Amino acid sequence: MAFGLAVGMFVVLVLLGTYSVPTFREYMGAKGPTRYVFQAFIGALITGVTLVVSISLVVLSQEFGPLGEQRDRMSGSMGFRADVEDIFNASSPPEPNDFLRALVENTSEKAEALEQAVNDENEDFREAVEQLTTDIHDNADVVSEELEDRDFGEYTVVKAALDYNYSWKIHQARRLQDNFNDVIDRDTRRKLIDLIDTLGFYGPAREHIKTLYFQWQLVDLSRGMLYLSTPALVVTTAIALFLAPSSFPGTFLGVDNLVWIVSAGSAIGSLPFLFLTAFILRLVTITKRTLAIGPFILRSSGRSKNIEWE
Repeated sequence: MAFGLAVGMFVVLVLLGTYSVPTFREYMGAKGPTRYVFQAFIGALITGVTLVVSISLVVLSQEFGPLGEQRDRMSGSMGFRADVEDIFNASSPPEPNDFLRALVENTSEKAEALEQAVNDENEDFREAVEQLTTDIHDNADVVSEELEDRDFGEYTVVKAALDYNYSWKIHQARRLQDNFNDVIDRDTRRKLIDLIDTLGFYGPAREHIKTLYFQWQLVDLSRGMLYLSTPALVVTTAIALFLAPSSFPGTFLGVDNLVWIVSAGSAIGSLPFLFLTAFILRLVTITKRTLAIGPFILRSSGRSKNIEWE
């Protein structure tokens, strides 16, 4: 995305420089704005990269801690896995995407077991369970396919995790429990509770994997900013120090060579900022979609519209 924005910026600047009146070379010779613009680029690059890397290091420093804290984290992680494996009746996958996929598929299996346990005594309950099961099956199939053969660190893993609207499913399953608790037998009630418990594991699992993804991305942000800032700083410094109105005479493809150079330098100098912009947009989008955990629905798109019983 950042490189796409840089290319768009480059094209716009070339067009503006080509059709400017007076010509860009004359304007540069009369007022000399280029040097001041690229001096500003240099200051912004040094300040911005230093600030971003410092913030990233502060956030990542939370990973450092004494042995007791690390042991508590390990115990919490192992305890959660043990609870999940109790419902799997098997060991859980170590990879984050496969772990989420196993949870999603298990909710589908629990929904199917609930549907098979429903007797014919209450038609409303049976119809409601069929609707819920269909919704879980359809959503689980899509998410499971998106998570298959994915590597952690890819945005597609987090996007697929967000596509499973577990909050709405918990809400509907709890409504079933409240509305029909007096008319269902013990075995059916147990399977309904198993479904709710399994859906409840998905929320903290997704939040934990989202946190790991954010930390992974902060590392990539710091590294990317350092990689991009070095050539950007070299280019902007060279243009600020050495570019003159008489530099690079002639044209290329009907456009003054000076326009090409200044436009390319501006785009390269803006790359670290554009990279940061793309990164922040991606993270705030994910954060907005995962503000609530559990049976809280903040967006109407989180509902399953084919389930609307009272």
